Formats: sequence, structure tokens, C-alpha cells
Amino acid sequence: MFTGLVEEIGVVRRVEAVALGARLTIAAREVLAGTRRGDSIAVNGACLTVVDLTPAALVAEVMAETLRVTTLGSLKPGDRVNLERALQLGERLGGHLVSGHVDGVGEIKTKRQAGIAWELEVVVPPGLERYIVPKGSLALDGTSLTVITAEGSMVTVGLIPHTARHTILGAKGPGDRVNVEVDLLARYLERLLTRPREEKGREGLTVEFLAANGFI
Repeated sequence: MFTGLVEEIGVVRRVEAVALGARLTIAAREVLAGTRRGDSIAVNGACLTVVDLTPAALVAEVMAETLRVTTLGSLKPGDRVNLERALQLGERLGGHLVSGHVDGVGEIKTKRQAGIAWELEVVVPPGLERYIVPKGSLALDGTSLTVITAEGSMVTVGLIPHTARHTILGAKGPGDRVNVEVDLLARYLERLLTRPREEKGREGLTVEFLAANGFI
């Protein structure tokens, strides 16, 4: 699990094609501290396993499915990537719970300055819009963001200056693609509410129950 608070921006040094996947060598500093082989690292929001380490870089393996459903398949040497180590129990949860399992790839349509911040309008993949609500949480390239507006597949998020400076989102603009992960709590809630009654075996959680008890 991750928080969506990017720890540093790494630089891809090598992309090596292997059978049914790839190996990425990424130059980094901060995220190497305390990291061991077998640990999880979020690279642009995708959870990868560290298979090797050097004093100035990490090596991660990427399976074919991850290459297919995320932007990692288009990475090349010199590209910058958001990096975050896995959350340790007992740490502050400053962002939101991010699993590192990317739901799809979105595209930035517009970027405009709004006071001290930047606002991005992003088109999310079909089917994800039902999990996104204004003031809710959304991870783009592994960065925890608050949704400003959500109208169909068009979602608006804001980047404060710190986020723009310390993540790759600050350098992205119209036409750029981003990894999208919706709030996993919304997915679980949907599953609870839409399970066929015969699967539940009992009344379980229903919309009526939530309304009667003041949750909605």
C-alpha cells in the first residue's frame, strides 16, 4: 500500500526487454534508503518489485500486463518518474490509500493556472467515472489528488506549487497520458451494494440500510 505522496522524481536509465516483460533501471536517491530486494516501489503509481539495487539506482521487473495497462510500456531512458516506497504501519497517512494497481490510462486535455495552483482536466477511461466524486481522492501517476469537479469522464484536479515542483505532473500538459487509480474504497463499496442477494446469504449492506442510518 502507498499514500500517493511522491517521495522523489527518479530518472529511467535503462529499459531492458525480457521474456514477457521488461526490467527498468531507475536512478534515485531518497527511496533507496532502507529499501531491500523484494520491496515494493510505486513507479508512476504502478506497484513494482525491486529485484536489484546499486548505490544510485534500483532495478524493477515489469510484467507484460502492467506494460499493457499503464504508461510504463512507453518509458525510455531519460524519462522522469514519480517514486514512492510502500507505506509502513504507524506512519502518517497524508494522502489516501493507494494500492499501486493502476485502473487505466487517462489523458490530460487542458492545463490552466488558477491562482497559485494549476488545474488539470483529465479524461479518464470508460467505466471509472462512477468511482470519482467531487472532493474525493484520485491518484494520477501515483500522486494523491483531490477531485475538484467530475462531469462524466472529464475530471478536474488541482496541483499546488509543491506538488507541481516535486512530481512529474508539474511538467505534463495537454496530450500527455497519466496512470489513473480510483479510490479503492469506492470499488469495495460498489461490490457490497451490487452483489446479487443470493450471494449475500443475508440482508447485508444495502442502499436502504445506508439511508436509514444516515450514511447517505
